Amino acid sequence: MSGITKGEKVDAKSIVGKTVVGKSGKKLGIVADLIYEVRTGELVYLTIKQATSYANTFQFEKDENHNDEIPYGAVISVGDFVVVAEEDIV
Repeated sequence: MSGITKGEKVDAKSIVGKTVVGKSGKKLGIVADLIYEVRTGELVYLTIKQATSYANTFQFEKDENHNDEIPYGAVISVGDFVVVAEEDIV
């Protein structure tokens, strides 16, 4: 898959299981799931499992499975990795 940027459509199944990294290149974890607003269909969070020590430096909200929730607005692109802007997740 080529890189996907904001505003482009992507199948959610293709994102689950990808490694999440910050713009700095530091690994945060693995995408566990995508959370969306039911009424609008807007993506709200992506959840990560296997959070790294770097991810633990952020104070993420947790889902019911205790996975960290990263605001979907922080996602910059999706390709081989899901890249997030660290400054948008604090």
